[in-house]
Amino acid sequence: MPVFFLVGIAVILLWSLVAHRFERIGALGPAFLALAGAVLVFADPDGFSSALAGSEAERVVELVLAVLLFVDACDVRGGVFGGVGRALARLVLIALPLALILAVLAGFALLPDVNVLVLVVIACVVMPTDFAPAAMLLRSPRIPERVRRILTVESGYNDGVVSPIFGVFLAAAVALPALLAAAESGADLDAQPELVKNLEDMFDAFFGAAPATIAAIVIGGAVGGAIGILARWTVARRWADASGIRYVMLLTPLLAYGIATLSDIAANGFVAAFVAGIVYRLTRAKDLEGRNVPHAETLLVEEAGTLAANIIWFVMGAVLTVVILDGVDLRVVIFAALAVTVLRAIPVGIALLRSPISWRDRALIGFVGPRGTATIVFGLLAYNRLPEDTGDVVLSTMVFTVVLSILFHGVVTPFAVRRLLPEVSGRQIT
Repeated sequence: MPVFFLVGIAVILLWSLVAHRFERIGALGPAFLALAGAVLVFADPDGFSSALAGSEAERVVELVLAVLLFVDACDVRGGVFGGVGRALARLVLIALPLALILAVLAGFALLPDVNVLVLVVIACVVMPTDFAPAAMLLRSPRIPERVRRILTVESGYNDGVVSPIFGVFLAAAVALPALLAAAESGADLDAQPELVKNLEDMFDAFFGAAPATIAAIVIGGAVGGAIGILARWTVARRWADASGIRYVMLLTPLLAYGIATLSDIAANGFVAAFVAGIVYRLTRAKDLEGRNVPHAETLLVEEAGTLAANIIWFVMGAVLTVVILDGVDLRVVIFAALAVTVLRAIPVGIALLRSPISWRDRALIGFVGPRGTATIVFGLLAYNRLPEDTGDVVLSTMVFTVVLSILFHGVVTPFAVRRLLPEVSGRQIT
């Protein structure tokens, strides 16, 4: 094991010993771990770089995302759409596509050397929201209850919606440049098995996107539903208790992801894990008060997700150092700043027009959209698959988007909320 990762384990261990003392400062954990990674990467830079670019790292990152998607789905409260179905539909079906389009257009202006396929990949990397860098902001008594619920449910759904789009355009971005280069040189495709495989992956991704997504939904629903029913049945008969169901919940997303990604099925494993979480929650908690899975049962998978996220944050800090040492492109920083602010706020404002949500609450929803673990994972996956030059651009964009989000959503926005908003009581929304 590279020295860097051994040091990382020690750092995360030490942070876990004092995390409770600083939990009121929501952004401190991600910021501390990222800073530690940024400094300690100098202990073994070569080992870190080779490990990051390896296929093993890609597999680990994929499994981490599958678990996090499952946890997000299980965290949704109040039915499939968390009791905020209309607002969720506006945000996921209108605001999110608009945000992706605006991000691509901003990329055309600021990153002219990047082709449109990679720009779509970058948009998919930077737009999913995740409250790891701003957990305390979401729990602020100054944030109305309906806004808090909308933001929580949205963050659970948007990365699940983005993942198939990301997969399709990533496959195309990997294959097309190599194909064009081979065509210009007149090279024989049969003599380039890697190119042929990339082309097959691209065609499978494009023409199989809808079937793969449908298959993933079916697999996720079947796995999550069957295991949820079994969990409810065995607990009711006292064949299992919370300690056993905790392991069941940790293994369910891995099973759903693994089945979906079998070579004979080739479905979207991320969608399968996310759907498994939704259906598991509905079937397991069918007869329970509030239809929520008991916290005693979710504890292990949530803590495993937290541990995985801590590792991702530590790695992100090391990547930050690598990116800075390679040189900072101001255009990438500007793009990242737009991504965490207006590229989300404008689409949200448009999507919520003529809705019962007040303008103040629309502004909160638009500007309270931190980027965290999902962005890091998507960025690392793209970096591992893309050619070196475009992969570096994606990596730099991911890093600065997350760093600016920590500053904006973890420091600036909470300060503004404390200064500008009074404490409010919860309100209902449809």
